[in-house]
Amino acid sequence: MIAVMSGDVRFGLVGYGFGGRWFHAPLLAAAPGVDFLGVVTTSPDRQAQVAAEHPGAATFASLQALVDAGAEAVAISTPADTHSPLTDQALELGLAVVCDKPFALDAPAALASVELAERVGLPLSPYQNRRWDSDFLTVQRLVADGTLGEVTSLESRFERLTPQDGPGAAGGGTLRDFGSHLVDQALVLLGPVATVSAHWSLRDSGLDDDVLVVLQHTAGGRSVLGGSWRQGAPGPRFRVTGTTGSYLVDGIDGQEDHLVAGRSPADLGDRWGVEPESAWGRVHRGGPDGEPVPPERGRWDTFYPAFAAAVRGTGPVPVPARDAVATATVLDAARRSATEGTVVSL
Repeated sequence: MIAVMSGDVRFGLVGYGFGGRWFHAPLLAAAPGVDFLGVVTTSPDRQAQVAAEHPGAATFASLQALVDAGAEAVAISTPADTHSPLTDQALELGLAVVCDKPFALDAPAALASVELAERVGLPLSPYQNRRWDSDFLTVQRLVADGTLGEVTSLESRFERLTPQDGPGAAGGGTLRDFGSHLVDQALVLLGPVATVSAHWSLRDSGLDDDVLVVLQHTAGGRSVLGGSWRQGAPGPRFRVTGTTGSYLVDGIDGQEDHLVAGRSPADLGDRWGVEPESAWGRVHRGGPDGEPVPPERGRWDTFYPAFAAAVRGTGPVPVPARDAVATATVLDAARRSATEGTVVSL
């Protein structure tokens, strides 16, 4: 029987690359209910960054050293091919785990980690922070209140332009990287998938890019998902069409920009996640301009407090671990579709 503890959850972070440094450490440090112990990294440069940016945090040479320091939970933000081994190692050491995307390189590996967490009785959650993007929360509100009628299609994109050949192999390719968020949001909004069709091109590195995935959902809606690191004219972030209107929003949620600029919920307070009026989306009903829609506030700051509550047994994990298996299953089907040139049924 696991003893029930109280107080702030003692939390560590593995990895201090771009994701760990900007997407996890500031939110862990600012989260109510979390005692941010520090970072597992053996890089002298990153150890120095941790010391400068989080003076109260330590650095550790291994997960075992983190456990020896009293950690109860850990966030994993490392290269994609290390996610499953590190998740499983952390669970076996008795740590609750948050794992960044892609949660695993394929569905069998994702399922193995989920089943391990269930056997040892520890919370496990994929870091699907973009469920709390301002624009996606606004989409969910418009669907729930009937503004768009019955939703028939979701178009969703992460498109950027990067120099040279785009990011390296750490993300596992655009389908696994951007696709993890795109597919997760599509499943949340429109439910399980019946068929998957995908196309991509390959960068000089051999990794996939310019990814297009079409999902036919069992309930009847359709998702068209796009991801690219070499798109000079990004399309709308969302176009969600229903029987009585369409919601269109450009740009991308501003929480990432705040974090990279060194801001956090700790210093912005109630201004965290608030989108400027220039970034508001519009509901269109056939006219040229559409109706501006005040957006929901972005709430990445709620993820780690919710996970800490789950560790304490006072709430559910923010994203169920088996949702990561569902996402990985769709991504596996998309890889097969793009490789074989076929429509895959699930």
